[in-house]
Amino acid sequence: MRRVTFLIGLGMLTAAAAGLSGCGEKPNVTVYKQGKYQGKPDNVPWQGAQFNNNQVEWEKAIKARNNGQNEYLRVGAQ
Repeated sequence: MRRVTFLIGLGMLTAAAAGLSGCGEKPNVTVYKQGKYQGKPDNVPWQGAQFNNNQVEWEKAIKARNNGQNEYLRVGAQ
């Protein structure tokens, strides 16, 4: 009888501890400033060492890449 009471008490204590374990969690709230972007600035894709700010060369490289991925052009089908 004593063992059953102990097991019930232990079960209730475990349930209470599990129930209260989420109470210590703090909410994560992000504060946004209206009209201000807080991330890194976006650059144009051709700005960098590879293309030296040359948009035409970047567009040629993109077209060549797209043509390399086009199955119709790769196999020569029409």
